[in-house]
Order: sequence, then structure tokens, then C-alpha cells
Amino acid sequence: MDRNVNIITDLDGKQFVLINDIRFKGKKREEWKEIEEYLKQYVGEFYEIVETSEKIFISSDFPDEYANSESRLALKGARVRAKANASQGIPELIQIATNEQISENTKKKHRNDAKYGWYRYDVRFALPVYNDRSGQVERYNIYFANMLVRHADDGKKYLYDFLGIKKETSSPLES
Repeated sequence: MDRNVNIITDLDGKQFVLINDIRFKGKKREEWKEIEEYLKQYVGEFYEIVETSEKIFISSDFPDEYANSESRLALKGARVRAKANASQGIPELIQIATNEQISENTKKKHRNDAKYGWYRYDVRFALPVYNDRSGQVERYNIYFANMLVRHADDGKKYLYDFLGIKKETSSPLES
């Protein structure tokens, strides 16, 4: 699929993924099925986190977890649309992940798929805000999220979900 995504460095030297298209509104159940189908293009691929040189694999359970997780169902308002459209920048979000945090697995249901624990990373992405009258990009809102990775019994790390999506309170990017 054609993607319009870039990695940008802000004035503080922090990276974020600039997603230039709003393809998904993220409000309807049918649309989340479309997002799940969209994410299947990444299954079987792996991407490297630049900061740690860790390879993160995309398994067949990722699209379903991303589209149907409890955390996604709890999202409201602009954060639903943000998660929907963040799906376009999965490879770049993995690449810019920072601030690795490790925790042990505590749930029986993840005994094998997260045998060696969970990894959380910080990621940032920006989405355009359009002017209602002109249809032109007015600014970009920047969002913060936690990228959740499971460390499986095969020794590989697999992307699991993006959690805690929040709009940054700093000034949005002007176009």
C-alpha cells in the first residue's frame, strides 16, 4: 500500500513519525476491520529499533490485537482516530522507539507468547488537522504512545500493541 509517512526530528532532537494522510476515522466497527486487514501487510516482517538494534517481528496475532484490544475499545474522541491512523506508520514507529522498559509476564494466558516478559517503548507520531473550510492542513497534532512488545519463548520480540495514546500538550506543529 502507498504510504505517506516520514521520520522527523524536532528542535529538541526527539524523533516522531509524521503521518501525512488521514485514511481512517476510527469510529465505526467496520472501519476497524479494514484497519485489521491493512495491518496484515506487515505480518512476517521485522523492523529494527535504531536506539537498541533490537529486531521486532510482526506476528499474525498483531492485527487482531491492535484492532480489538481492550485498550483500543476504551479510547474515545481524537485518540481513536490517532490509533487508527498510526497503523500507517508501524515500521517507522518501531524504528524510532526509545526508553526501553522491561517487565515480567504475570498472566498465565501469556505463558508462552511472553515467556521472557514485556518491553515498553516510547513513540511519538503526528497527524494533520485540516481546516474545515479550505480543506488545507492547518497544523499537526503530536501524540505519545507506549509500544508494547512481547518476548516469546522462541527468543524473538514481537510487536503486540500501542497503548496509552495521548495528545501532547506542547504546541502543535504549524504547517
